[in-house]
Amino acid sequence: MIISEVGKRLRELRGSRTIREISDQTGISESALGMYERGERNPRDDVKLKLARVYGVNIADIFYLEENTKRVV
Repeated sequence: MIISEVGKRLRELRGSRTIREISDQTGISESALGMYERGERNPRDDVKLKLARVYGVNIADIFYLEENTKRVV
């Protein structure tokens, strides 16, 4: 996992929603969300699950990008 790529992916998934909106939906502090999006901090597993749920994607699609790019079709 490349933490800067994870941050970029989280920003993309948030789209036009504010960090406050995501914070309210997940119970994760705005400060922590900002650090995740800037690639300054790696979320715990329970936080990964909350983010994946609110964004409607699989955890691997956000946090395990390296493995996903190595899949053979």
